[in-house]
Amino acid sequence: MLKIQKFVKVMLSMAVFTLFVIGIQGPGVSAAGADYYVATTGNDSNAGTITAPWKTLQYAADVVPAGSTVHVRGGVYNQKLKITRSGSAAAGPIVFTNYNAEAAIIDGTGLSVSGSEGIVNLSDVSYITIKGFEIRNFTTTSNNVVPIGINIRGAGSHISLLNNKIHDIKNTSTPTGSDLLGRDAHGIAVYGTKSPASLNNLTIDGNELYNLVLGSSESLVLNGNVDTFSVTNNLIHDNDNIGIDLIGFEGTAPSTTYDQARNGLVKGNRVYNITSNNNPSYGKKLPNNSNAADGIYVDGGKDSIIEQNYSYNNDIGIEIASEHKGKSTSNITVRSNIIYNNRLTGIAMGGYDKQRGSTTDSKIVNNTLYKNDTLGDGSGQLYVQFDTKNNIIKNNIMVASSSGVLIYNEYTQNSGNIVDYNLYFTPGGSSDAYWVWKNVEYDGYAAYKANSGNDSHSLFVDPKFVNVSLNDFHLQATSPAIDAGDTDAAIIGLLDMDGQPRVQGAAVNIGADE
Repeated sequence: MLKIQKFVKVMLSMAVFTLFVIGIQGPGVSAAGADYYVATTGNDSNAGTITAPWKTLQYAADVVPAGSTVHVRGGVYNQKLKITRSGSAAAGPIVFTNYNAEAAIIDGTGLSVSGSEGIVNLSDVSYITIKGFEIRNFTTTSNNVVPIGINIRGAGSHISLLNNKIHDIKNTSTPTGSDLLGRDAHGIAVYGTKSPASLNNLTIDGNELYNLVLGSSESLVLNGNVDTFSVTNNLIHDNDNIGIDLIGFEGTAPSTTYDQARNGLVKGNRVYNITSNNNPSYGKKLPNNSNAADGIYVDGGKDSIIEQNYSYNNDIGIEIASEHKGKSTSNITVRSNIIYNNRLTGIAMGGYDKQRGSTTDSKIVNNTLYKNDTLGDGSGQLYVQFDTKNNIIKNNIMVASSSGVLIYNEYTQNSGNIVDYNLYFTPGGSSDAYWVWKNVEYDGYAAYKANSGNDSHSLFVDPKFVNVSLNDFHLQATSPAIDAGDTDAAIIGLLDMDGQPRVQGAAVNIGADE
């Protein structure tokens, strides 16, 4: 009997202590690793359980500990979310996610935009996951403010943005000055603004970004001191400026040593219908026919891989360049991509004029480029611009558009570029094929091969795709591209466009398909 009484006293004491701890932490907030809930019908004085949820995303962000998961019930949340608390390696990330298959919508209708501001902001945090939200309608008509869907700033690590749908983020102000600046917005923006501490180990996967009015900015951008990241399996379409951009040399980080996005992987994304032609930041008279927006762009980034992406119906398919004089985009590998029906060109490299920077020590290998240069202006499938040095261009299939131009390179200064083991074709035959190399035009494949110094092992022949009318660029079994490439493990990578192993026959195939 005494033992039972003693046991009851101990249990009562523990219960009192537990209630005391809960009172210190706030209503419903307990140990790391717990699940919490937010609902439009909730109340922030509730316990945060599924039956007594909180009402605001911000309250959850301000109180939950590392390792927590915040489940957001279906409904429209007309509120901003600012995350300044981190998860941890030991306890795990703080996760914000929609609950089950319910549609949790963060809507910016009527909310003001202050400076460069996301409707979801992450500032100097680590171990955070944002998953499964629709984020929409964050807009402004004011010059020099920047609405952003998800905005990551400062320094931090292990941040994941997964399966979010971001749309109708817009700046519709009038750009000003001779440079037409001040009209900017982003779908997702990652700015590494500190040094030496970086934003690192980032995952941006499975998101959809569309119907964005961006002015002079980008749909999805990584800028400044951003190191080690993956941008994978995203769907980006129908926006008025660049799809994906890896940027350096803009002064985003305080130290020039760290001011480059680097060590990144851009893989498995599908980017289409990206154009600047109705964007007043490229010319007030609309449509301005600027044709300047890339599906995927590396502007000053370095040490990154661009692979297994589909880029089509954009102004430019993929560009690796530098807009900053004396600065180089370097060690970029562009491989196993499908690039077709882009207006200006398929792949561009180098500075767009002599006042820009350079592209060096990069590889463009095993890509399939089909009938880009749909404008017929003659930029071709590969547009080699100013100051390109020591790049490798091998194992690519290039099929010309009606212009007949395959490679256009007007600069005699370009040097050390190796071009070989490619397959070229024009439907009208070799007599309708044109190359410009170091400002010399070659009519027909024989003249080009004999005099340019390029492509001694290359082919001019129909690649025999499975079905171009359905945009199926796999190779038929009788394709001459099979086993015809340069099997150099240092350049070809391990996988083709479908993730299948490279080199399944006597040699690697030319093009994206093994």
